[in-house]
Amino acid sequence: MISGTTDNPTIGILDADGHGVDLRNCGVCAPELRALFPVIERFIKELKMIPYSVPKRKGELKHVILTLSDTGAVMVRWVLRTKKHFVALRDSLPQFLELLPRYSVVSVNFLPEHKAVLEGEEEIILTRRTTLEFGLNGVPMHLRPQGFFQTNTEIAAALYRQARQWINDANPASVWDLYCGVGGFALHCAEGDRRVQGIETSTESVAAANLAAEELGQENTTFTAMDATEFALAAEQAPDAVVLNPPRRGISAELAQWLNASSVQHLVYSSCNTNSLARDLERLDGFSAKQARVMDMFPQTNHYEVIVRLERIAS
Repeated sequence: MISGTTDNPTIGILDADGHGVDLRNCGVCAPELRALFPVIERFIKELKMIPYSVPKRKGELKHVILTLSDTGAVMVRWVLRTKKHFVALRDSLPQFLELLPRYSVVSVNFLPEHKAVLEGEEEIILTRRTTLEFGLNGVPMHLRPQGFFQTNTEIAAALYRQARQWINDANPASVWDLYCGVGGFALHCAEGDRRVQGIETSTESVAAANLAAEELGQENTTFTAMDATEFALAAEQAPDAVVLNPPRRGISAELAQWLNASSVQHLVYSSCNTNSLARDLERLDGFSAKQARVMDMFPQTNHYEVIVRLERIAS
């Protein structure tokens, strides 16, 4: 979040009152990202960008979203209220790229509304490179602007390893990865002739996931842009196992009902909200939770990830 003034911008987060908290000395934020803060500040000042004030609902620059890859490259997404600063940002790209690591991606997003979201629908990628490449657990992955990726890469890698272990132990012939994002769980669970299908509403995420599957030569792994509940209800045949990684609201009652009535034998549910997880586990009364792990996705906060293994209750 960018706040403060053009001459003295705050780069960090907002407190409960909507005022900026600078993260330049934050021990949780990766040093490689904090090293970019002076670069961001420099361009805010040189291009005379006006930070957005949440309490006043005025200003132009709302966010600068930084994503660090394990390769050292970064994705920088400037989120603007209007296109007032767009031309200046576009024209300054050569100078900006000189100060970024190699293979970085830069884009501009437009969020005209005043609401508690990080990005708007329109995004313009300024660099020739359109995806940020990752390598988690030896699995190449891609992130496009507006694609979802876990906040903490190290914990994301641990989540994927855990899901892969549980899926491989069950050894299903077919797996669905619902709410798959850029395909992390699906790509990790693809083994041998196993058929893996990823479902995600974001077309950007699906494009990145299909690219990774192609690079891996995973011919039996495919990704489709579609609502998870609609996909399940329209399917002619259920898989042997399903991985669920929904947003904070959890899964729909319709999807839980479908899963209970289906022939699915194994579930892996990864959740960032224990309240919706508890509700969904009650709804999934055709299954029994066998194992669970808690992972500290957001250090020094009360947010964490829980991954649960469930099995069909024998009738």
